[in-house]
Amino acid sequence: MEKLLEKIKDCTVCSAKLQFGPRPIVRASKTSKIVIIGQAPGSVVHKTGIPWDDKSGENLRKWMGISNHDFYNPQKVAIIPMGFCYPGKGKTGDLPPTKECAPLWHKHILDEIDSVSLVLLIGSYAQSYYLDKKAERTLTQTVKNYRNYLPNYMVLPHPSPRNNIWQSKNKWFAEEVLPVLKKRVKSIIK
Repeated sequence: MEKLLEKIKDCTVCSAKLQFGPRPIVRASKTSKIVIIGQAPGSVVHKTGIPWDDKSGENLRKWMGISNHDFYNPQKVAIIPMGFCYPGKGKTGDLPPTKECAPLWHKHILDEIDSVSLVLLIGSYAQSYYLDKKAERTLTQTVKNYRNYLPNYMVLPHPSPRNNIWQSKNKWFAEEVLPVLKKRVKSIIK
């Protein structure tokens, strides 16, 4: 696993597409129990090199009911974004993750992990890639039907503060989905 992660950290496949250059952000261990597959690092994470080191990460850890210590322990949690590098800013926010990372690296990383108990698919990019035709027509419908993807996958919207409006329109998410997520995470991370 260490050799693979070093190879990924040296990757420059997408460098021509990246406004701020490559800085692959990924964490995993042979013993990771939970895998988080999100979109791509944001500008803060690009600067710090620490995955989910922003408001979105704070929200995600609250949703999971997990401490920073456990969240950042690769023996417990692997963090494998769809795009490993910050894609830069677009007109309405961050650009989409580059399309090269997931097909190039995900299978290799997941094959190295001995026993994954749960994969969090955060946002439509991860859900479309991993669920393919099993995903619902919209992210909201996919998340609302989260039970269809258990026990292997837990589908979530992005925890960005920008999604507070979505959460206020979809109260069922906090009432129904988050308690199930917290219970699963607690049973896995003992």
